[in-house]
Amino acid sequence: MTVSWPLPLVQAPMAGGASGPELAAAVSDAGGLGFLAAGYQTAAATAADITALRGRTDRPFGVNLFVPGETSEAVVTDELPAYRTRLAADADRYGVALGDVPAHGIDDDWNAKVALLLDDPVPVVSFTFGCPAPDLLAAFRDRGTLTAVTVTAPYEAGLAAAAGADLLVVQGTEAGAHQGRWDNTGPIGEPYGLLTLLALVRELTGLPLIATGGLMTGAQVRAVLAAGAVAAQLGTAFLRCPESGAPAAHKAALADPRFGETRLTRAFSGRPARGLVNAFVEAHSAEAPAAYPEVHYATAPIRRAAAAADDPAAMALWAGQGWRLARAEPAADVVARVTADLG
Repeated sequence: MTVSWPLPLVQAPMAGGASGPELAAAVSDAGGLGFLAAGYQTAAATAADITALRGRTDRPFGVNLFVPGETSEAVVTDELPAYRTRLAADADRYGVALGDVPAHGIDDDWNAKVALLLDDPVPVVSFTFGCPAPDLLAAFRDRGTLTAVTVTAPYEAGLAAAAGADLLVVQGTEAGAHQGRWDNTGPIGEPYGLLTLLALVRELTGLPLIATGGLMTGAQVRAVLAAGAVAAQLGTAFLRCPESGAPAAHKAALADPRFGETRLTRAFSGRPARGLVNAFVEAHSAEAPAAYPEVHYATAPIRRAAAAADDPAAMALWAGQGWRLARAEPAADVVARVTADLG
């Protein structure tokens, strides 16, 4: 089974609205592989995005799903209530109430989204936070859908290969937003850098590898292709594009010299994710529990209110380590610039 696109470039699926149909279509039309992010959405909303994207392009594209996991009962009963108490002052400041997990939230409407994509197949489906069972990967393959599993450690790569994934998205710690690690227990630790992880995964498996993590330039893309990847996946590089659905304050923050670094934090969602260090990150990173998606939904009203007020202090300003190189230019120009001298 072959699904191909002209250029070895993939637009990362960025949940929360950044990578909607407009951005995905622009990247696919420019020769890359555009992606929709179905995380946090209902199956109905995902279906609407797919329809909208198909109305914009006839090129290949992908859809990303979050694999459901479980938060330990001890974290939910012991640590989460204390964290919600800490968040109350932030909620009051923005005039909102803390959020709760919606009906589709714990498993992210997983079964309905899987059924949607099996009934109406798309060219590529990728998975984050885990790996589906072998029979499900085989079901997608039977429908002509290429499957890609995000891995952040060699053991994850071995398990994904054994389960029957067609591709591996090898994510280094340099990546912006959520780390795709399968196990959310324990400390954030010291995740693998991209080039080291590529070498280790390449030694383990002969599957095609898509490299992701802090990639912003053509030189970096050449480096990961030389290291054995078949394509590079970029996210932060597209955030400032006019087609990106990222809030205006997020786009502005990426060009704001007052922000000096990124950090992995559980403060916004309960999972390790890399973003610009703002007041919220400073105030809450140390106490944030590994309660996902409970923390994500608790902080969502605060983040939305901050974005509406153009106030970056309490927004999740997701960004990879190369964020200073992000440009405010059309997505097609990003693709052209990054791939100009790949040969």
